[in-house]
Amino acid sequence: MASGVKPRVKVPSSADAGEVVTIKTLISHKMESGQRKDSDGNTIPRSIIHRFTCDFNGENVIDVKMEPAISTNPYFEFYATIPESGEMKFTWYDDDGDVYEEAKNVTVG
Repeated sequence: MASGVKPRVKVPSSADAGEVVTIKTLISHKMESGQRKDSDGNTIPRSIIHRFTCDFNGENVIDVKMEPAISTNPYFEFYATIPESGEMKFTWYDDDGDVYEEAKNVTVG
């Protein structure tokens, strides 16, 4: 697992039924290309976030495929319609096999 990886998400805790809300995500990640060498001359293994998904109550909201040129600490901002109370689950997939998850609840009031 890559060290120092920290997913962060900003989701409103409440919304009206059918309201469109802004979702912001950022994951702290170095994004190693696999082409750099450490101080001993050994290749640093590749570790790049290659996919990001967000699901609301099990239904996909967004699914992003990222290419190796993606920047360090990928940030996404997008909109989602909140039909009912539920859980937003955010998942980042690292090509070294690691998976990072975060979840936030949204209450319709």
